[in-house]
Amino acid sequence: MFPIGDLRGAWCAVLGALSAALAVAACEGPPPAAVTTEPDPFETVTDQPIEPLPLEVEVDAPRAALGELLFHEPLLSGDGKLACSDCHKAEHGLADDVALSRAAGRPESPVNSPTMYNVRFWSKLAWGGRFDSLESHNDALMTNPNVMASSWSGSAERLAKKDGYAERFGAVFKDGLTGDNVRAALVEYERSLVTPNAAFDRYLRGEHDAISPEAKHGYALFKSYGCASCHQGKGVGGNMLQRVGVMRDYFADRGDVKTPDFGRFNVTKLERDRFVFRVPSLRNVALTAPYFHDGSAATLENAVTVMARYQLGRELEAGDVALLVAFLRSLTGEYRGKAP
Repeated sequence: MFPIGDLRGAWCAVLGALSAALAVAACEGPPPAAVTTEPDPFETVTDQPIEPLPLEVEVDAPRAALGELLFHEPLLSGDGKLACSDCHKAEHGLADDVALSRAAGRPESPVNSPTMYNVRFWSKLAWGGRFDSLESHNDALMTNPNVMASSWSGSAERLAKKDGYAERFGAVFKDGLTGDNVRAALVEYERSLVTPNAAFDRYLRGEHDAISPEAKHGYALFKSYGCASCHQGKGVGGNMLQRVGVMRDYFADRGDVKTPDFGRFNVTKLERDRFVFRVPSLRNVALTAPYFHDGSAATLENAVTVMARYQLGRELEAGDVALLVAFLRSLTGEYRGKAP
């Protein structure tokens, strides 16, 4: 047994040491938090459904420059009153700013006139996916009596009567001003309409601060909700067909169904293609309201809400809509080094 005095001394020593340790801990503060090596899920940008646009594309610059003149030239139309730029407006993301275009001497367009930017990356053209190439699409517009009401040879004849065109075509094409060359120059310009270097493209290339935290969360929602199953690739759409109203009948709710609403059915006459449309590209979508083939969505917020309801079967809260719109706004690129 230990003497009482020795026990008291031992306890005093223990208590003293404990007090000293507590005092040191109080001065030094809490121990450092454990360092995590888990990656930020919004910073992982490899293997994404969306691809950045190339910073450069191969273009025949002299042909494209000539095609740009033709894009704004009403002499391409049979009556000399309608240019491509009348429905695809430079100040509105090369789309129309009204639901259905109204051009001089023409009936109202049956569908909305979408953007022409990045059209070279689309595999389907026109809302019903009728065309697989820019050449065939332009051929149809040229001969359509409600659009250009003309022919390539007729447009060449009218251009030849205007000062400067014969010389311009002679400088670009060996055989000069012909209908085929009018078509070739116009198509080359349309293929040059690429808008790279969007904030989201820079993000995909590893510039993690190129988009806001809200846009990153919006992109995460865009993928988790399933939007990216249709809006993917370089064009963020434009390369597949999909039914409008997968989860709910859009046309029954909207009412007043007309022939243009039948979509691809008008091309194939197959019942399975009724209400099937080309999935639009979302590149520069913040610039091109109103939205959808019927131009019925006036704002991006409205378009997101409607698509979620009818394509995904979701009723989105306002906060999620705002996040998705923040992501979509990050898809606005640059044309010739500045915002289009």
